[in-house]
Amino acid sequence: MRGLRSRNGWTLKEMSQHSGIPISTLSKVEHDRLTLTYDKLQQLSARLNIRMSDLFAEGETAPAAGAVPTGRRSIGTLAQSVHVNTQNYDYYYLCTELRHKRMIPSVTRIRAKSLEEFGELVRHPGEEFIYVVEGRIIVHSEFYDPVILNVGEFIYIDSSMGHAYLAGEGCDEAVVMAVMSSADEDLMAELINLHGERVQEVESATAPAARRRAAKKPERKVA
Repeated sequence: MRGLRSRNGWTLKEMSQHSGIPISTLSKVEHDRLTLTYDKLQQLSARLNIRMSDLFAEGETAPAAGAVPTGRRSIGTLAQSVHVNTQNYDYYYLCTELRHKRMIPSVTRIRAKSLEEFGELVRHPGEEFIYVVEGRIIVHSEFYDPVILNVGEFIYIDSSMGHAYLAGEGCDEAVVMAVMSSADEDLMAELINLHGERVQEVESATAPAARRRAAKKPERKVA
C-alpha cells in the first residue's frame, strides 16, 4: 500500500480521496496493524483501476518476453504475509513481493467442519500440496472417498478436481502449509477471484435469512 501510494506521489489524504478508504484505515494497513477485507481490496482495485493481483506483489516491471528470472529469493515471517479472510479459511499468502511465481505458498487456517458449512467444492487451475501443521483435517474430493490427515501427514492433488479441506473431529481449527502451482501466470489472480466468488455466494445465501430475522424484530416504541 505504501509503495502504491509512493509511486503515485500521493499523501495519505490523497490516497484516501482516490480510494474511498478512510485515512486512519490506510495508515493502519501501511504500518501492518490492519489487513483489508476482500470487499475493501475489491473497492481499491476498482477505484484505482488496477488488477487486484497487483495489490499482492511489489515491484513495477515484469521480466522481458522469454526471460527466466534467476537468483531470486524471498525471506520473511508470517507477520509479513498477505492475509485474506474467507468464510471457511484464513489464508496467509507468503513471498508476495515476488512476481511471476510458479508456486503460490501459503499458511492456511481451516475453520469449516462440514460440507454443509463449507458449500460447493472448489476448483482452480494447477496442482497443490498440503501439509498438516496443527490439528487434523478431512480432505473431500470429487473422485475419492474422504481422507483424514493428522499432523505431519500430507496430500498432493490436482486442483482442477473439486476439493474441500475441513477441520477434523475434535479440532476447532486446523493449520496447514499449502503450495499451489500452475502454468498459468495469473494463478494468484485466479485464487483471489475465487475468494471473492465464495464470499458473494455466502452473502447471497445468508441475505434472505438475515432479512427474515430483521423482519421478526419488534419495533422499538418511543415514549
